[in-house]
Amino acid sequence: MAFWNTLERFGERTALITETGEHIAYNALLARADEIAGAAGSRCLAFLMCRNCADAAAGYVGFLRRGIVPVLLAENLDTSMLEGLLESYRPAYFYLPSEKASELSGAMVWRGESYTLLRLPYEQDYKLPEELALLLTTSGSTGSPKLVRQSGRNIEANTRSIAEYLGILSEDRAITTLPMQYTYGLSILQSHLSVGAAVILTDKTLMDKEFWALLKEQKATTFGGVPYIYEMLKKLRFDRMNLPSLRYLTQAGGKLPKELAEEFIQTCKRKNMKFIVMYGQTEATARMAYLPWEHAESHAASIGIAIPGGEFWLADPEGAPILEPETTGELVYRGPNVTLGYAENRFDLCKPDENHGELRTGDMAKRDAKGFYYIVGRKKRFLKLFGSRVNLDEVEGLLNRAGIPCACAGVDDRLDVYITDGSLLGQAERFIKEHTAINPNGFQLHVIEEIPRNDSGKVLYSALGARP
Repeated sequence: MAFWNTLERFGERTALITETGEHIAYNALLARADEIAGAAGSRCLAFLMCRNCADAAAGYVGFLRRGIVPVLLAENLDTSMLEGLLESYRPAYFYLPSEKASELSGAMVWRGESYTLLRLPYEQDYKLPEELALLLTTSGSTGSPKLVRQSGRNIEANTRSIAEYLGILSEDRAITTLPMQYTYGLSILQSHLSVGAAVILTDKTLMDKEFWALLKEQKATTFGGVPYIYEMLKKLRFDRMNLPSLRYLTQAGGKLPKELAEEFIQTCKRKNMKFIVMYGQTEATARMAYLPWEHAESHAASIGIAIPGGEFWLADPEGAPILEPETTGELVYRGPNVTLGYAENRFDLCKPDENHGELRTGDMAKRDAKGFYYIVGRKKRFLKLFGSRVNLDEVEGLLNRAGIPCACAGVDDRLDVYITDGSLLGQAERFIKEHTAINPNGFQLHVIEEIPRNDSGKVLYSALGARP
């Protein structure tokens, strides 16, 4: 049985802790969750605009328990992008912060401390297959209508696997450092609730004193971070902090530089904590690999091994398995957490399982003689910018359609945008800031004489990367 249908067994144990220090028991969480979902009634599609707060978490749990399929969205999603998603999917309900409810035309059917559930005027002209449980965006930065279709089996399998390999205890308390609509952040919430642990909910960042005060006051035992978070922790002199309640940290959302990984491995070792590197994609629900703590020092640059219940193999350019160690190929994963496929509109929701438990990750990797995997590059044009996956072709297309001819390239945590007209620099910068959720520190603009192309007119992105 799915974990969200068995949470009653935790009774009066603390499930959620708010920024104000309020402790919400599992019984109280479920009462609120079922009330919210009950206001929506029968199975349908619902948008959920996410914050790290009790009302948002309760809405999510309630939707899962009621069989309502939520689409999790970022709170700062551009208005025009939101309108496009609404038109593409036409959800029956929208659950969102109350102060934003007046921006939509809909009938209020439930109102809580900070969230409101609206009934939207769309007529449902599409079907929801029985196995569909959740929809997550593939790109939190551009508001793409392309969503990942996750089944209840996907969520349950990955949640149980994460709780197992991390050894999550019912006494644990995870503090949020990532948004709920991001697959990594969502997996932290789910894996802790599944074992009766608590989650400390906050939208404060590591740069806020209130975050550290809350962590200490509520005795957080763990938090997770993408590479950008660990860069911030280094600047904040995490090695000098006295945080005795922490027992382990996790890292995913992009490759951590080996030197930084080694530094945190040693820092955590001195603090009697574990530092656990992981690897995942939304298309695999959340996680596919982890590096066991006992191998952290000897394999600091590795993503580790497949999670319990999953397996990896490497494919050569023809798709055949690579058996020799230290040979690069595309990383392929098999497991019950591999999702059903994509949807680009509401009519795609009824598509069958297109992946059949196998995912070609698009990452190039190698395997050492001991069976540990290492990511060496990407097959497709994606970047991880501060933990969010960004499709370079999507960003390039947005700018070109806005009348800003360009080509996009880059590496993790830096998007490079190349334009040939210097007079468009300011316009390009404003467009990226206003129409995407890309961190302003995550992109650079470059003026070049011409965009390099081959004889067929395709952009030579390798030549862009060869700039001085």
